[in-house]
Parts: sequence; structure tokens; C-alpha cells
Amino acid sequence: MSHKLVLNEKPNAIATLFGRKKAVIGMLHCLPLPGSARYDGERMEDIIAFSCNEARLLVEGGVDGLMVENHGDIPFSKPDSIGPETVAAMTMITEAVKRTVKCPVGINVLANGAIQALAIAKAASASFIRVNQWANAYVANEGIVEGPAAQATRYRSWLHARDIKIFADVHVKHGAHAITGDRSIPELARDVEFFDADAAVATGQRTGDSAQLDELAAIGKGTSLPVVVGSGVTPANIGDMFSIADAVIVASFLKKDGLWWNDVDRDRVHEFMAAANKARS
Repeated sequence: MSHKLVLNEKPNAIATLFGRKKAVIGMLHCLPLPGSARYDGERMEDIIAFSCNEARLLVEGGVDGLMVENHGDIPFSKPDSIGPETVAAMTMITEAVKRTVKCPVGINVLANGAIQALAIAKAASASFIRVNQWANAYVANEGIVEGPAAQATRYRSWLHARDIKIFADVHVKHGAHAITGDRSIPELARDVEFFDADAAVATGQRTGDSAQLDELAAIGKGTSLPVVVGSGVTPANIGDMFSIADAVIVASFLKKDGLWWNDVDRDRVHEFMAAANKARS
């Protein structure tokens, strides 16, 4: 019997999940959840209804998948301080979203809650998670954040959940990278692949800030994984992004006035998807 020490060849995760290589993933930014600083006692029924309505608008507008994220929980906690109440609330939201729309759904638990995201994905039958710092470490708004790949992959195996794909950021936004300042972008991209991620995510410097094409290309040179743009995609740049990337995660442009904290705007969703469909045709 032969064994491979490192399995470098994987099916393309984007094609596997979405049935196409140029996919659009819409973000579901949850309202503040129980336990977070901005939560003010709202009923879970109302919080769930808000996310389900946003999901309906996005999917009816043509997105290929969704990602549930606790973006209302500002300021975000480091992984060890993310409580079970967050996992419980996001599981309820995700399960309700999956009953409302039919598309692949992913999970991102801020900040860097890989274990929590896997637990939610397993319980709610989600298809993938995003982890903002999968390998190495950086100085984030929350402090020093270390990559959880070793613990998370073992936890995924323990859950019998290896079908849940890992989208891992490279050179993650909202932080300083002095710790890895002597490492090139292609090297950092190779690191997330070596640590068993399924897709590499490129971002700008902050939420809504566009990823740079040169950085996107550098990530692509460093890994055989599909590359996903995780920030700042608009109808004006979707063609350039799809010339390199296999998928885009879009949030801000799809919201009223292009602001991430606003509700989803049906007209902006249709505008974006018209441009995306033109670019990928």
C-alpha cells in the first residue's frame, strides 16, 4: 500500500461547491447576536427573519451561494472568547437560511473562529467556512491572531466533516503583517495550501476595500488552489477579478448606498449580477 505524505491535488472546490468555476458568493451580515456588545435584547425570531429576507433577495438576484457572518458583533472577540451563545445563534440562522433558499451556504465566525464555524457548519449542514487567518499569525484589531489550521483540521476530522471546505485568507485584511513581513505573498499562499485549505482568499485592507490585481495574481502564482476575491468587488472591476479569480465574495456593493451596514438593495444585486454574468460569459 502506498501513501502520500502531502496530498497536493484536490478537486477544484469552487467547481465542486457551485457547479461552475466563476462563482458569486453573497454575504449575509447578521444583526448583533446575543452576547455581543451591540445586542439589545432583540428576539431571535426577528434576527433570523432579517437574515432569511436578505438571503432571499440575494438568491433571487442570482448569486450562486451565501456566507453567514456575525458582522454585527463588533468589536469582535478572539477565538477563545467566542461564546456558545454565538454558535447557537448562528446555527439557528444558518439552518433557517438553508430552509429559505437552495444554494451552498458557508460560515465565517469573527474573529477567526474556525472551530466554531466548523461546529455551526456541521450542525446546520453548511458546505464551507472562511477563516481569516488559517496559517502563520498577524496583528489584528483584536490583537495577535494565530492560525488554527492544526486544531481545526483535527476537529473537522473528529466531526466526520471533511466535506466542509476551508476558504483561507492570504495576507488578511484589518491588520498588520510585520510578523510575516519577510515572507512573500506567493509563500503565504503556499502556506495555506500546505496546511490543507481548499481555496485561497485575497482581500483589500478593510471591509469594502478592493483586492489589488497584482496581489491576486501573486496568490495565484503561489498555489494550485482556486483563488477567491473576498472584498471590494463591484460591477466596474468584476471583469478584471474574474480574469484571475475563480470566485468572488461580495457584500458592500449589494447593500443600499454601497455601505456594508445597510440592508441588501435588490436593484444593486441585479446590477452586480448583470455585470458578473457578462464577465463570465
